[in-house]
Amino acid sequence: MKTFDIPTFYRSPIIGRVKNVRKTDDPRKKDFSPTILDFGNVSIVLARHFGFCYGVENAIEISYKALAENPGKRIHLLSQMIHNQAVNADLQDRGIRFLMDTYGNELMPFDALTKEDIVIIPAFGTTVEMEKRITDLGIEVQRYNTTCPFVEKVWKRSSALGKNDHTIVIHGKPKHEETRATFSHAKENGAAIVVENMADTELLAAYISGKRPLSSFNEDFKGRTSEGFDPAIHLTKIGVVNQTTMLASDTQGIADFLKNVMLDKYGEGKIKLHFADTRDTLCYATNDNQQATIGLLEEGADMALVVGGYNSSNTSHLVELCEEKMPTYFIQSEEEVLSMSEIRHFDIHSKEVVQHVGFLPETEKPKIVVTSGASCPDSIVDRVIQRILEFYPGSKAIDEVLATFEKREAN
Repeated sequence: MKTFDIPTFYRSPIIGRVKNVRKTDDPRKKDFSPTILDFGNVSIVLARHFGFCYGVENAIEISYKALAENPGKRIHLLSQMIHNQAVNADLQDRGIRFLMDTYGNELMPFDALTKEDIVIIPAFGTTVEMEKRITDLGIEVQRYNTTCPFVEKVWKRSSALGKNDHTIVIHGKPKHEETRATFSHAKENGAAIVVENMADTELLAAYISGKRPLSSFNEDFKGRTSEGFDPAIHLTKIGVVNQTTMLASDTQGIADFLKNVMLDKYGEGKIKLHFADTRDTLCYATNDNQQATIGLLEEGADMALVVGGYNSSNTSHLVELCEEKMPTYFIQSEEEVLSMSEIRHFDIHSKEVVQHVGFLPETEKPKIVVTSGASCPDSIVDRVIQRILEFYPGSKAIDEVLATFEKREAN
């Protein structure tokens, strides 16, 4: 796989060494068991896969390349390049301005842009309409287009479905940039509809099976269907794609559920005429990170720290997985660990930042999971580990623990 030129301050002396050893031992990524670093009076449990994925590294490389190649020019990002506050803040500190927020609201007037300006398309991609709007201003958008290749893969699959008269069912968060972009591209070639979860899917199934009157369809799916969507026509032949950062198991569950609905309606002999197999739209990195999280949960621990941007979809899903097994805290950086007893973290259910007292386990030798989302630099994870070790005086030195780990894995 391609390697990327990433600024050194995103790289990590701790996590980097662990990942290099695991990569050497398991180049085909078949082993999802975690790494356990034993510091004597506390153990840190690391998922087999976490942190920057291919698409994020690609976007970071292109963004910093744009800065290096265009001194003195005005450089803009269409919206947040990825959902990580540290990365976006650094780009802004270097002079890049954001044109929109994550919901598509303009932060500066597009009328102020000129054909001499540079506009970077973020890793989530953008809508067909927005790309045309920028191009019409005379700005070349493909030069610094950082759209993740796996997002583009979903677009290509959607296009193929639409051209074969399938309606594209998109599993994603309706307001998320990637879902908005995928919906825009999908509806260029066919009918499209967005479902966020299984509840939406069950509602959609009620229309497919005829258990719910079509007269209420437009109200139930308002703002989430392509123009001219007719449930009487467009729900007879479907295929499922996804926002790549959703839980892979959830997407597959939705696809399997809808396939069974179509089987009940049309029968086994005609299922291929009414339902398309779209398993190939699941992002490998999202799936690897989620499988690795499941692997570390099987190992067991006393608590988990999940590091990433609060608006990061893939990170929030890692939090969901960890919450099922242990106390879990979603933090942006080591700065959220306020003291030995107090932590500030994001509650994914209330969507609020809250503070919690007494978060560290009271066991004699706790096992603490530390992992991160696909848009979080490993250097931040390093600092979180170092922060936790501050609360365990007498713990073994980091270099000693890493050397022991490397020696053990080499034997």
